[in-house]
Formats: sequence, structure tokens, C-alpha cells
Amino acid sequence: MASTPCLSSLVAHNINPANFPVLMEVLYLYNRRYLSINSMKNMRISIGNDHAGTECKKFIAENLEKDGHELLNHGTDDPDSVDYPDFVHPVARDVTGGKVDLGIVICGSGNGVAMTANKHRDIRAALCWDVELAKLARQHNNANVLAIPARFVSNQLALEMVRAFLTTEFEGGRHSRRVEKISKGV
Repeated sequence: MASTPCLSSLVAHNINPANFPVLMEVLYLYNRRYLSINSMKNMRISIGNDHAGTECKKFIAENLEKDGHELLNHGTDDPDSVDYPDFVHPVARDVTGGKVDLGIVICGSGNGVAMTANKHRDIRAALCWDVELAKLARQHNNANVLAIPARFVSNQLALEMVRAFLTTEFEGGRHSRRVEKISKGV
């Protein structure tokens, strides 16, 4: 891991002190983006999947457990065809009931699991297929369930999305007002 320069080394290199606020912001963003995995708090995560997501779930679960997270596995561990709602509703109940910090649901396209989870009041499931979408789902939408399309992302990309989802905080501010409006129609 690269070390970040300290202020005294910036002064020693004749960097104008007037630029310190900009440099500090850059360092903050660097730390937030690249070092967040090292500061990831241990979480309790509920995970559910259908047959299309079995291998992806196993890969994610193995790595998250190595990272120190506790997982509640509601997914199938079998490649035989099953109905995804049977594995998603328990995840959504874990999240809304406060048993876990966040949820992860996985199926072939991600659509079915996201739709099912979003039928639960106070669930904000986000279907993501890249890391940036996973971050934005947390930052702007306070998503509490990540929906992964196992047939469209590699296991490694899915893991990177999960880690980004777990380490990204909700920004609040103007986004809070918008998130509050989501459940107004229920």
C-alpha cells in the first residue's frame, strides 16, 4: 500500500501552503476510495441467491468471511432450479428487522431479486453491474440491499461491488430528502 505524504514533506518540497486545502481534499478522496477496504468494519450481512447465483454467492461469502464479516446465508447452495423469492424474502426481513447491517441478493439478471426485495417496506435494493453503481447506490440512495446479476458480472467484479457497497457511506444532505420520498407511495 502506498504511503500518503504528510504536510511537512509537502513544505519540504516547496509546495505552496495556499494549496494545502486542495491537497488535503485530494488526500481525503484518495483515502476514502483506495484505503476504505482496510477500514471496513465487521458487519453482519444477509445473503440470498437462486441457482444462477450459487457460485457467485459462494465466492463472495468465502471472501467476506475472510474479511471478518458474519453472514446469514438464506441462499441455495445447489445448482438445481429454485424460485428466487423464497431466498430473497428472508434477506429483506433480516434487513428491515435490524438483524443485519445490509443485504445481498443474487440471481441471473438481478432483476427478479431486486423486484422481490423492493416489495418490502423500507428496503432499497439496487441492481448494480459495476463498482461505481454500487457506490452511488449507497451514497445517493442509501441502498440497504445490493442486487447482483450473476450471469452478467464475474465473481471478482461482484466481490469488488460488494466491498464498495459495504464501505461506502450514505452522504445524506439533499439525498436524505429524496430517499424519504421513496417510501411515501407505500
